[in-house]
Amino acid sequence: MARIGFIGLGNMGGPMATNLVKAGHDVQVFDLSEDALKRLQAAGAQVATSAADAVKNVDVVVSMLPADKHVKSLYLGDSGIAATIAKGTLIIDSSTISAEMARELAAALTAQGLRFIDAPVSGGVGGAKAGTLTFICGGDAADIEEARPILDDMGKNVFRAGEHGAGQVAKICNNMLLAVLMAGTSEALALGRAQGLDPAVLSNIMLQSSGRNWTLEVYNPCPGVMEGVPSSNNYDGGFLVDLMIKDLGLAQSTAANTQSATPMGNLATELFRQHSEHGHGAKDFSSIFKLFEQKGN
Repeated sequence: MARIGFIGLGNMGGPMATNLVKAGHDVQVFDLSEDALKRLQAAGAQVATSAADAVKNVDVVVSMLPADKHVKSLYLGDSGIAATIAKGTLIIDSSTISAEMARELAAALTAQGLRFIDAPVSGGVGGAKAGTLTFICGGDAADIEEARPILDDMGKNVFRAGEHGAGQVAKICNNMLLAVLMAGTSEALALGRAQGLDPAVLSNIMLQSSGRNWTLEVYNPCPGVMEGVPSSNNYDGGFLVDLMIKDLGLAQSTAANTQSATPMGNLATELFRQHSEHGHGAKDFSSIFKLFEQKGN
């Protein structure tokens, strides 16, 4: 078992760290939220007094933070922890950030004698809790293989997309497609319901037809159709609309760098922005269903 420093205990990071504790690892955690720290302490983790304290005398560091600025500040800022981490330590950053930031981190941390992989995740809060996440990694193959046993304790799939930053590119491509699928599925279900169809029946029909997709299978956006998903919990929990907008922004920036055409990604970005402006930014991204439901009324 490994001694792990884990920083970032939000909707995703908290369950991920909990699963590492359950797997028998010695986990030192830190977050700015006292409630998050208390939950992890109750689960059996050791609570650190600071991020720097969390990474002392560890074999591996795992971070799960919201955006580029948070990750850069954590490792390379004025109070960055890179200097306090023992040389040779493997750092696994599972945040969804830009590929450029992942490459910048890799270069800076390698120069300080550390090892780094970007390992963003897919699978949502449900996957984080169930330990069924998919890790999409960028970095040296040997470092990813070393990380695999730890990643396996938090997920069921580990992929190497390529060199540093490749994990982030693959992740934002996946999330752009997810946003398009969620918007399209919501549009179809709202249309059917407006025409008097039972959305549960329509969902089942589409599941057995050519419209079948992940959102219908495990994350239905229409309230009351599926248990245990945010749509049946007032869209609370899960992956926030504003975080999806952030990921879509990363996809659009990446597309601009190579002059790639992403018209569906552009439209999805605009739809989720509209939805956030209507006051739903802190709701799960499947709440985009409400945008189509409102337009149909």
